[in-house]
Amino acid sequence: MERLPGFNVANFLEKRQLLIAINCIAALSIFFFGYDQGMMGGVNNAKDYIDLMGFGHVDPVTEEPIITDSLLQGGIVSVYYLGTLFGCLGGGWIGDKVGRIKTIALGSVWAILGASLQCSAQNHNWMICARAVNGIGTGILNAIVPVWATETAEHTSRGQFIAIEFTLNIFGVVVAYWLEFGLSFIDNGNSAFRWRFPIAFQIIPLLVLLASVWWFPESPRWLVKAGRVEEARFILHRLRGSTGEDRERAELELHDISNIVTLESKESSKNSYLHMLFGIGSGELHTGRRVQLVIWLQIIQEWVGIAGVTIYAPTIFRIAGFDTFKSQWISGLNNIFYMFATLICVFTLDRIGRRWTLYWGAVGQGIAMFLAGAFSKLGQDATANGDIGKANSYGAAAASFVFIFTSVFGATWLTVPWLYPAEIFPLQVRAKGNAWGVFGWSIGNGWLTLLCPVMFANIGSTTLHIFGACNIIAIPIVWALYPESNQRTLEEMDLLFAAPTPWVWDAEKTFARLKEEQPELVQAAKRGEHVVDPEAGVLKHPSTSKPDETTHTESEENVSP
Repeated sequence: MERLPGFNVANFLEKRQLLIAINCIAALSIFFFGYDQGMMGGVNNAKDYIDLMGFGHVDPVTEEPIITDSLLQGGIVSVYYLGTLFGCLGGGWIGDKVGRIKTIALGSVWAILGASLQCSAQNHNWMICARAVNGIGTGILNAIVPVWATETAEHTSRGQFIAIEFTLNIFGVVVAYWLEFGLSFIDNGNSAFRWRFPIAFQIIPLLVLLASVWWFPESPRWLVKAGRVEEARFILHRLRGSTGEDRERAELELHDISNIVTLESKESSKNSYLHMLFGIGSGELHTGRRVQLVIWLQIIQEWVGIAGVTIYAPTIFRIAGFDTFKSQWISGLNNIFYMFATLICVFTLDRIGRRWTLYWGAVGQGIAMFLAGAFSKLGQDATANGDIGKANSYGAAAASFVFIFTSVFGATWLTVPWLYPAEIFPLQVRAKGNAWGVFGWSIGNGWLTLLCPVMFANIGSTTLHIFGACNIIAIPIVWALYPESNQRTLEEMDLLFAAPTPWVWDAEKTFARLKEEQPELVQAAKRGEHVVDPEAGVLKHPSTSKPDETTHTESEENVSP
C-alpha cells in the first residue's frame, strides 16, 4: 500500500509531525474533559440556574447562594459520573469491536447531545437526564482516546505525554472557571446566559474533534486485529519511518503486534469485564487483583481531598477576609497554580518512581489538609467572637495551605492513578484495563461529589480533617499493595504480579526469585517476550519462535487514561 484511501494526514505527515498531529486531536478530548469537570462549579452559583433547578436561592443582600437542598444539588452534579461509569465500559468494548476512530466519533456525538440537552434544560429532571447523557459521552472518550494516542506513540514518550495530558486537562478547568467568572458580570450575574453559554461552549471542541478525527489514521494494533495488515504496515511506516533502520523497526513492531493478536485470539474467552473483575481464568496473571488495584487507587485519589478543596476553596478565602469578588479571583489563581504544578511530573515521575511520588504527595497533602482545616476553624471562631483581625490572619493561613495542597496534588496524585493502569495490565486487555481505571474514577468522583455538599453543610471545616486522615491512610495502602512499576516493561509486570499474595514484599520476592532461578525469564521480558501464561503459569522456556508465547516490544506497552 502506497497511501491510505481518501484524505488522511498520514499520507502527508510522518514520524514526529504525525505524532504531534495525533496528540493535538487527542488534546481536544482531554481539554473537553477538564472543561466539563470545572464547568459546574460556576453554574451552581448562577441565580437563574439555582432558581430553575429549585435547590435554593440567592440572598438578595449578600448575593451569596443559599442551598436548601444540597442532596439535589450534589445529585445533579454526580449523576454525570454515573454516566461516565457506563460510558467507559461501553467505550472499551466498542473500541475493540469497531476501532478507535469510530468510537471517538461516537463518544463525541454522545457528548454533543448531552451538552445540547444541558444548556436547554428547563427543570432539574431534564438536567439530571442531560448530565447522565453527557457523562456517557465523556466516559467513552476517556476510555478510548488515550488508548488510540498511546498505541501510535513510542514508549519513550509515555510519561511526558501523560503529564502534558493532565496539564491540558487542568487547562480546561481554568478556561471554564475564568469564562464563568467573566460572565458573572453580565446583568449582575442574574441572566440565564451566565450558565447556559458555558455549558454550550463545550460543544465547540467536540464539533472540531468529531469533524477532524476521520482524517486521522486508525490504531495499527486494531487494524492487525481486524485483518487489515497492509494498512497497519503503512501507518507504522509513517509513524516510525519508512527508510533504513526506522523501516526495520516498524516491521519488527508489526511482527510483534501480529503475535499479540494470535495470543489474544487464544485467550479471548477470558478477557470479558466479568472475567477481569474476578480474575476468572487469569491464573498467575492475577488480572482480578490488578483491576481492584486500579479501581481503588482512583477512589483514594478523590478522597485525599481534591474534590473538597475545589468546593470549599472560595469559602476558605472568604474566611480570610476577602470579599466574594476577590475570593473568586483567588480561586481562579489557585487553579492556574494547579495547572502548572502538573508539569512537575514530567521531571520527577520517571526518576523517583510511582510509589515515592504517591508517598511525598500524601504527606504534603495530608499536612496541608489538616492545617487548612485547623486555620479555617480558628478563623470561623474568631469571626464569631468579633475579632476580625485574627479571623483574617487565620483565613490567610488557611488559603495558603489550599494553594499548597492543590500544587502538591497536581504534581503527584493527579497523574499516577491514571498512569498505573497503563503499566500493570497485560496488553491483550489494554482498552478494558484502562476502562476499569475510568470506572474507579467515576465511582470515587461521583460518590464524593454527592457527599461533599452534605458534609460541608453539617460538619464544615472538619471535612478537611477527614481528607487529611485519608492521605495518612493512603501511605500504608500504597506501601503494602502497590508494587513499583517504574522502569519495568509490561512483561516484567506479569512476573511482578505472579506472586500468590497481594503484598508488595511477596511480589518483589517472587520477582527476585524468578530472576535468580530463571534469569532468562527477565531477559525475555525485557526483549518483549511472553513470559506468563494464564493456563501454564510462568513459562519455563520463553521463546519468540512460537506465536502463542510471544507478545510485543516495549513500544506497545503504553496505555493512558
